[in-house]
Parts: sequence; C-alpha cells; structure tokens
Amino acid sequence: MKKKLDHIGVAVRQLEESIDFYKNILGATLIDRYRSEAPGVESEIAIMEIDGDRTELLCPTNNTTSPIARFIKQKGKGVHHVAYQVDDLDEAIVSLKRENLRVMEDTRRTNKHGRRLIYLNPADTEGTIIEFCDYPNEQ
Repeated sequence: MKKKLDHIGVAVRQLEESIDFYKNILGATLIDRYRSEAPGVESEIAIMEIDGDRTELLCPTNNTTSPIARFIKQKGKGVHHVAYQVDDLDEAIVSLKRENLRVMEDTRRTNKHGRRLIYLNPADTEGTIIEFCDYPNEQ
C-alpha cells in the first residue's frame, strides 16, 4: 500500500497567534479556515501551506468534549497527529486489520474538503496519533 505524507496536525491554544507565526515567521499561506462542531472534532481549523506542504492548526472550540482540548490537557500544545494519504482508505483499513492494527472507527469521517479519514489506535503506533486519508473525488 503506497503512502505519502499529507499533513501534520498541530494542537494550539490561540489560533490567531499561531496563524500569525506561520505566516510571518515561516512564510506560510492560509489556505482555509473553518470551524467543525462535529462530535470528535469540535475545533477551529486553519490550513497553512508552505511550498506545497500543509499543516493543520487545531484549536479546540469546546474545552470539555473536544479531543484537541483533551490532548492539550494531557500532553500540551504541539504536534497532535501525522496524516498519510493512501490510494484507497477502505483498502488501507482492510490491510491494517490484516496486520492486527486497530483503527478508531468513531473517528472515520469525510471532512468539508472531501477528504475521507480515520485514525489508527495510538496503542498500536508507539503512541503517535496517525491518520490515514484519501481524496476519492480527486481520482
């Protein structure tokens, strides 16, 4: 199964300050900014791009139920997840399960950009939150 780095998700406390840092210090361009109140997301998201590479800045919108808020409480702000693009998410999930790797079914969704995604269980990935995703409308 072919994989390539899609983006890195970074948990932040102050979205405006983080956007300013990425723009003014790193030279990034703000590609999109949106809010998702979907269960399991509950974040405001800013997509930053530097020379074709993307970083998602994730700021919790609900400090009680947002998984990003929970992450910040446990580990502090910083890298939340690493996302890898696969050719077909359904096939990737079957392949992972064949290797006895667990996916977090409740995280499976399609975002506003048509990206289908799911997270692997961090207990099976040495503690790193890994996202697999695909873009079926672009094929």
